[in-house]
Amino acid sequence: MAFRQLRGARSPGEFAAAVRRAAREIGEQVACDARYIGRVENGEIRCPNYAYERVFRHMFPGLTLADLGFSARETVRGRGARPLSAAPLLHITPRPDHPRDDPPGQRVGRSSDNHHIHQNHEESDVLRRAFMTGSTATVAAVSLGLGPASAHPVQRVGEAEVSAVEEAVRRIRLLDDRHGADGLYQRAAQPLRTAYALLDASAARRSTQERLHTGAGELAISVGWLAHDSGRFGEARSHYAEALATARLAGDAGLEAHAFCNMSFLARDMGRPREAMRAAQAGERAAHPLGSPRLLSLLALREAGGWAGLGDRSACEESLTRAHSHFARGTSPADPEWMTFFVEAELEMLQAQCWSALGDWSRAARHAHRAATVQDPHFARNLALYRAELADDLARAGAPAESAAAGQQVLDLLNQVQSTRIQAMLADTSRILAPHRASPEVAAFLERRAAVAV
Repeated sequence: MAFRQLRGARSPGEFAAAVRRAAREIGEQVACDARYIGRVENGEIRCPNYAYERVFRHMFPGLTLADLGFSARETVRGRGARPLSAAPLLHITPRPDHPRDDPPGQRVGRSSDNHHIHQNHEESDVLRRAFMTGSTATVAAVSLGLGPASAHPVQRVGEAEVSAVEEAVRRIRLLDDRHGADGLYQRAAQPLRTAYALLDASAARRSTQERLHTGAGELAISVGWLAHDSGRFGEARSHYAEALATARLAGDAGLEAHAFCNMSFLARDMGRPREAMRAAQAGERAAHPLGSPRLLSLLALREAGGWAGLGDRSACEESLTRAHSHFARGTSPADPEWMTFFVEAELEMLQAQCWSALGDWSRAARHAHRAATVQDPHFARNLALYRAELADDLARAGAPAESAAAGQQVLDLLNQVQSTRIQAMLADTSRILAPHRASPEVAAFLERRAAVAV
């Protein structure tokens, strides 16, 4: 196959990493992994979605979809498409006047009377759309592989349903990266309920059931993160615990490590540093057999954050040293799909948070500045977070004018990002800067921030 030839001597994991890098170069984000490459090469994916198509065209200029080994889009979409599953799926075409809630090119309809409905079998596209934007009734029916008039629960779970759960996870992560959590949390709750309902139905194959457990657990973590970043700590804790239980039931070490990683982060934010440290250590134990240095690096950073919260500088530094050692080993085909966010900028940010917790504000500011400098500007939410950390660290380090300048940069991004976490950080920074209102830079920031907060 042409696509296999284009991969050349690279492993599927290495080629997937190249696809993700190419996506970042053009401002796309695709959660490509070795499994996706395998599905393309064995013909399961006959035509890529539009995001992947843009990335592949960027990687191989001048080649058409046919040159890449794909079928023409019109042969896998629309009324004439050959079915890939027994149950018909619904394609939801948005009206052109639909509110602009989603990123360009990804706007979708919300209620059945606004949609033109036709059959579509490409990459469970409808299920993805229904998961993230449909009404409760549409989500329940479509995501379970049923027609809109059916009232009977699905009896057998297959590829379409599992792919829908996996795609819902990717879409949540994409929208969170671009816009923050506040506007997404309530919308993501129904897909999670549906995913766990699917677990009660029997799967055609053991491999399908295993993928469904992993997908449901990852979805619980993603929804938990939206709750976490929105300040709903109790709900986040519940979602993370649900993911951990799913991991334990399925014997999925990767999902278990991910759940413990997020539980550690949450415990730190809840002012429970010892719990944060122990959760990170549990995650490290689960992660060791997986062979992913980057995952071990992130968990070591989570442990460092716990030690910093406990005021143990020596233990924190030891954990940071381990984190750097693991990170320096580079990426690996064993790296989990969800770790695409963990790049140098995030490494710097987590170090900044450690030094901030230890009261070394100047050192924290240096790392936060580095994080904001190297961060890909397309990830608006992370860029805003890093600059908010920088503004706070500078304010505490006694550099009010520089802090106000960083704060202004955060405010510039708030038309794109909705995050309770970032708003809370700016509120703290404003309180610290208030005694320096005589500075023109500080006064301008405080005035603008107050206007935004109203």
